[in-house]
This record gives sequence, C-alpha cells and structure tokens, in this order.
Amino acid sequence: MANFAYLRVSTDEQDVNNQKHGLLEYCNQKGLSNIEFIIDSVSGKAPWRERKLGALISKMQAGDNLVFAEVSRMARSTLQVLEILSACAEKEVNVYVAKQQMILDGSMQAKITATVLGLAAEIEREFISQRTKGLGGQKGKRFAAGAA
Repeated sequence: MANFAYLRVSTDEQDVNNQKHGLLEYCNQKGLSNIEFIIDSVSGKAPWRERKLGALISKMQAGDNLVFAEVSRMARSTLQVLEILSACAEKEVNVYVAKQQMILDGSMQAKITATVLGLAAEIEREFISQRTKGLGGQKGKRFAAGAA
C-alpha cells in the first residue's frame, strides 16, 4: 500500500507549502506515513487525465491512498471531481480530503458530499474568473487614495 498526496497550484507564483503543512498534519492524524508528494502547477480547469493527477491515478493500485488538501485541489468542476472519484473507486484507491476531514469511500454519502463540494469549487472558480476579468482593463493602473 502506497501513500500519495496531490498538491496543485494554478500558477508557478503560488506556493504549495500551506497545502503540504495541512496534509502532513492530517496524514499524521490518520496514521498515513511515507507520503510521496506529487506537485502540479496547472489550472484546475485542465482535464485531470492530462495533469500529473491522471498519470498518478493510472499507476495506483488497490489499497493505495490518495490525499488532497481540499476538494478544489482535485478539480474546479463538479464533473471532473466525480470522474476522479469514480476512477479511484474503480481501482479501489482510498481518497482522503484533509481540509474537510473526509474519506471518500465510494458510498452514497461520500458521493453527495463530493458533489456539493465540487459544485462549490466550480462556483468559486467562476467568481474568481469574473473578478479577474473585471480587473483586466485596470491591471497596472494606480489609483489615488480614496478614488474608486
């Protein structure tokens, strides 16, 4: 049985240390040791099979453990989150989510929880996208104090 942790950031400027710290703490609580960290710098919108996550899941075996910092680190779409969980369930890989303190074991309750959290991540991504698009024309401009 092998233990893997998948850490994903959207840009090279972002740091995985916060994710790593939370994962290590969670893994210690769950008795998971000898964690192999897979670090990926790619948008959560990118298809999961084309990311390092796809290669990781394809090599995993029954009884292996896969830990994520939070559901949004899997993917930013509900469909992709469910596909990842389905692929893991098919291979009998145990999926843990540190922030939500969950084990996604393929049960109906786990699927419902993952769907809700995946949808929340998708909505969050859309809000972020709208905010950054709104700033597009103002990037690099300076504003006087008190000016809107």
